[in-house]
Order: sequence, then C-alpha cells, then structure tokens
Amino acid sequence: MRFSSISAALALLLVGASALDKPLNSEVTHSVDCDRKTKRGDKIEIHYRGTLESDGSEFDASYNRGTPLSFHVGKGQVIKGWDEGLLDMCPGEKRKLTIQPDWGYGSRAMGPIPANSVLIFETELVSIAGVKKDEL
Repeated sequence: MRFSSISAALALLLVGASALDKPLNSEVTHSVDCDRKTKRGDKIEIHYRGTLESDGSEFDASYNRGTPLSFHVGKGQVIKGWDEGLLDMCPGEKRKLTIQPDWGYGSRAMGPIPANSVLIFETELVSIAGVKKDEL
C-alpha cells in the first residue's frame, strides 16, 4: 500500500512538472464574444506589455508608445508564443501569455531580454484588419 501511495505522489509531481514545461500558457483576463475570431494570416493590431518572469521587469510595451503593433498572426513575423497564443481572439479580448524560452527567444539574448527567459505578455486585441464591425 505504501509503495502505491509513493508512486501516486510521484506521478502527480511528474504531471505537474510537465504542465509547467508547456511552451505556452494562455489565460483570458477579459472575455469578449464575437463571431469572427483571429485566424492564421489575419493582419491584427495588438497592444501589449512584456515582462520577465524572473524579476517582473518590463522590457517593452506598446501602451507606452500609444500605438498598437500590427502584424500577420501565424506567419512567423513574431515569436511562436504570439503566433499561437493570439489565435481565436475577439477584438477587445485580453490575454496573459506566459511563454517558455523555446517559443520566445530561446538561448539568444534580445536587447534587455536575457537568454533562456520566460516571458509574460499582457495582450489586448485592438482589431482584425479587413473585418467589418458587423462580422464581429
């Protein structure tokens, strides 16, 4: 009996560890209903704030510039964590993305971002280009 309890505890630890190792954790922090959500290839405008998980320091924010970032989602123009984490979003929706290094900048440093950093982005979808209001 004791052996099975230890095995069960070990199994729970291993499952927990693998959940932490997911390349992307996406949490909706403000939900919005719409019919037309983002899909691969859409040109979107997104506001964001990026911080390091290690110490919480902010390394970039579109809010500070007053202009959202515009790019085609799912096309490799941004880090993979964004390409995957910003799909199926409605304009006005907000998400917190926690991105492991493999889906961020990996083993290379990028400006104020140290190599192998876990990144946290607070994101807000401003718009999907070419999508009329009545389609949303």
